[in-house]
Amino acid sequence: MVPDERDTLRAQVAAWLADEPDPAARTELRELLDRLPGSADELADRFSGPLTFGTAGLRGPLRAGPHGMNLQVVTRAAAGLVRWLAAAGATGPLVIGYDARHGSRAFAVRTAEVATGAGRDAYLLPRPLPTPVLAYAVRALDAAAGVMVTASHNPPRDNGYKVYLGAGLGGVAGAGAQIVPPADGEIEAAIRAIGRLAEVPLGGPGKTLDDEVVAGYLRSAAAVVRPAAPRALTVAYTPLHGVGAAVVRDAFAAAGFPAPLVVAEQAEPDPDFPTVAFPNPEEPGAMDRVVALAREHDADLAIANDPDADRCAVAVPVPDPTPAGGTVGSGWRMLRGDELGALLADHLMRQGRHGRYVTTIVSSSLLRALCAARGEPYAQTLTGFKWIVRAGTDEATATATDARRAPVPLVFGYEEALGYCVAPDHVRDKDGITAALMVAELAAGLKADGRDLLQRLDELAVEFGVHQTDQLAVRVEQLDEITAAMARLRADRPATLLGEPVTAFEDLLPDADVVVVRTGTARVVVRPSGTEPKLKAYLEVVQPVADGDPAGARERAGAALVRLRAEMAAALRIA
Repeated sequence: MVPDERDTLRAQVAAWLADEPDPAARTELRELLDRLPGSADELADRFSGPLTFGTAGLRGPLRAGPHGMNLQVVTRAAAGLVRWLAAAGATGPLVIGYDARHGSRAFAVRTAEVATGAGRDAYLLPRPLPTPVLAYAVRALDAAAGVMVTASHNPPRDNGYKVYLGAGLGGVAGAGAQIVPPADGEIEAAIRAIGRLAEVPLGGPGKTLDDEVVAGYLRSAAAVVRPAAPRALTVAYTPLHGVGAAVVRDAFAAAGFPAPLVVAEQAEPDPDFPTVAFPNPEEPGAMDRVVALAREHDADLAIANDPDADRCAVAVPVPDPTPAGGTVGSGWRMLRGDELGALLADHLMRQGRHGRYVTTIVSSSLLRALCAARGEPYAQTLTGFKWIVRAGTDEATATATDARRAPVPLVFGYEEALGYCVAPDHVRDKDGITAALMVAELAAGLKADGRDLLQRLDELAVEFGVHQTDQLAVRVEQLDEITAAMARLRADRPATLLGEPVTAFEDLLPDADVVVVRTGTARVVVRPSGTEPKLKAYLEVVQPVADGDPAGARERAGAALVRLRAEMAAALRIA
C-alpha cells in the first residue's frame, strides 16, 4: 500500500472512530492504526465497504469497522429499519430475539433502544431462544416486524441480523417471514442514509416479554402431531452448543413424547462451540457425539439442531446382517435433507393434508413426483425460505416455477440444507423443532408397525425410483474465483454427462446466478452460496428399482454420482 492510500485509509478510520459508540471497538481500531503499515491489509479489508443488507439481513465477522458485525453497524441497521417501517406506515411493535453468540444480547438491546428512541414499542424475547420462536412471535404479537440476532450455523467469529415482516407489510404469505425484494433494497438505502450516530435518538431497552410467548410457541408446536399417534420412541438429541435444548425438551413433553437423551457436553449454549470444528450438523463429525449417545442407548433416532434451531438433522440406525441371520443396530447414517424432506411430505400427504408442497431448484425432484402421483399442487422456487413460504403468491411469481396462481394454502416446504416448514400457520419459516416433532411422530408410527424410516424410503424408491443426491462444494479465498467458474461453465457448456447427451441447459440470469444442466437420468444445479464463500453444484441421479431391489438401484446411483461429481469438477475446472 502506497503512502497516499495509507493516508486515505487513516482518514476513513478516523471518521469511523469519531462515531464509534463502543470503547472496545475504538481500542481495537486504534491498535490497528498503531501497527501500520503492517496492519494495512487488515484495515483495508475492514473498510472495503459496508456489510450488505440483503434478503438474509446482515451477517459477518465480529470486528470493528464497517465490514463487520459491531455495535455501530447494528445501530445503523436498526435506525435504517425503524425509519423504513415508519415510512411504510407499519403499525405495531418491533419484536427482537437473540441467540447466545458473542454480542447477540448487546445487539438486541441496542436495536430495542433505537426503536423506542424513534417512538416505536420494542419487545425483547425473555432470553436467548431459537429463531423459530422469534418468527412465531412476530405473528402472535401482531408485530410490525421482527429482528433475530443470530449467525445460525456460521463459525464462532460471526454474528448476524435477520429481519422478518409482520402481516401489515408482509401480507398473508409473508406474515412472520423473512424479507424479500424490494424490502431489502429499501432498508439498505435507509441504512445508508443514516448520518452521524449522535443524530440517532436512543430510548429505553423496551419491554422484556415473559415466558408466555414461549409457552404459546410450545402449545402451537405440540399441535403439529396427532394426539392419538404412537409416542413410544427413544431419541438422542444435541443442540450443538446452541439455544435449542430447553425448548426441544419442553416441546417433546408438550407433545407427549418421552424426554430425549441430550448430549451433556453440548447441552448448554456456548458461543465458542468447543466440541465441533464447525457448528453445522451437515459438516463431517458434527453429529458424532449424538450418534454415539444414540448407539449407547439403542435409540431409534439421533436428532441435531443447528445453534439457532431452525434446521433439523436426523441419523438412523442401519441394521447389519449377522451370521445368525438377525440384525443389530451397529451402524448409523445421517439422512440427507432431500430424504427427510420426502419422508415428511409423504407423511403429511398420507394424513390427508391437502395443499401446496414446495421445495427449491437445488432440491431433489422426488417431491415433484410425489405431488404428481398424489394429486397435490407443487411449486419450485429459488433457494431460501423467504421464497418457499411465498410460493404460488404474487410475491413469488418472479422466481417460482410450476406455481399455480390460485390461492392454494401452503402445507409443507423444505430445502435440502436441512430446513423444513411443517406447520406454516405456526412458523412461516424453517423450524427445526417442529420438524423434530414430526419426524418423531413418523418414526414412532412406523416403529409401532414394525418398520423404520429406511424401510419407508425403500418403499418410496420402489414406487418412484431412487432419487440420489450429492453436492460438490468448493470453498474459495477470492469471490472472483466463483465468478470465473460460472463464466467458464456458461461459455463451455458440457455436451454430455454420464455418457448421456445434455437435454437442457437453463441459465437463470438475470433473476439468479444459477445454471441447471439435465440429462435423461441426471440433473446438476450450479450456484454460488448465499452465505459462504463457496461454489456449489447440487447433483441428482435417478435410477429405477428393478425386481424390488432398492439397494441395487442405490448402488448404481451412487456410482453414477461419483462419476458425475468428477465430470462437474472438470467442467468447472476446480481442483
